[in-house]
Amino acid sequence: MSARYPQLRLRRTRATPWSRRLHAETLLTPADLIWPLFVVEGKGVEQPIASLPGVSRWSVDRIVERAREARDAGIACLALFPYTQPERRTADGREALNPDNLMCRATRALKEAVPEIGVLTDVALDPYTSHGHDGLLDEAGYVLNDATADMLVGQALNQAAAGADIIAPSDMMDGRVGLIRDALEGDGRHNVQIMSYAAKYASGFYGPFRDAVGSGGLLKGDKKTYQMDHANAEEALREVALDLAEGADSVMVKPGLPYLDIIHRVKQRFEVPVFAYQVSGEYAMLEAAVAAGVADRDAVVLETLTAFKRAGCSGVLTYHALHAARLLG
Repeated sequence: MSARYPQLRLRRTRATPWSRRLHAETLLTPADLIWPLFVVEGKGVEQPIASLPGVSRWSVDRIVERAREARDAGIACLALFPYTQPERRTADGREALNPDNLMCRATRALKEAVPEIGVLTDVALDPYTSHGHDGLLDEAGYVLNDATADMLVGQALNQAAAGADIIAPSDMMDGRVGLIRDALEGDGRHNVQIMSYAAKYASGFYGPFRDAVGSGGLLKGDKKTYQMDHANAEEALREVALDLAEGADSVMVKPGLPYLDIIHRVKQRFEVPVFAYQVSGEYAMLEAAVAAGVADRDAVVLETLTAFKRAGCSGVLTYHALHAARLLG
């Protein structure tokens, strides 16, 4: 830098709103947002989720209404998560393979009613198992990798047949991306994307989500044998490299704000589309701060979402998506 104060005053370009917009280095738009939505059985149903204030479970017909709102606000994609009825949960999670399960019915309804918006579907067994884990268990309670991966392939094909645009494996089983990619290619579904939860950490921020999908009270033990240790960064890069080699079109880091360093390192190393999931605990903390009167919702929502973009994200899954899109609009 050759110039010095007062010849150079960095505040000059901050002095007016138009100039701040002109010099902004990071752009956040509604098209950068993916809105996670929870689906429940019934018709005309809205079930508020106590641990996620402002977030509800919706029946399929009401999900379609939310999709129209999202489209009109400029949101690019919806992410679906089912609340499976307890009687349909089994140790082997076989409801995930039912072509008429809640996820598939919601996907078909969205693609029929609002085809111009993308639909991302979660591939993991935790919404369907009676024990709350993302995979099949052996007698000792250990999650079996290869047997689970075989189930995930069937689940992915089931969702793709229903019309899913993006398959998002969130289970963290080794090798599952390659198996799913081969199965999609073999089934002629060449344009179905895979967004891999490549660096998904065993986090303390997932509690409200588990309430939302009904697995919170079911979970036996923890998920540390398959989700990542929060102390590890180099391991995240290895996970991402493997998933890209197996055919992932994009990768995700989860949770979001506590892992901005991981997002940045992944983007710098691989130069591929990177997404972040601003998870339920992050959302709940922001809402708690707003409720306590110590934060302005509009300000902190836009600031945190911009932080993801600044770190290198192509987009963000956030429960604040509709609110943020309307602010940006």
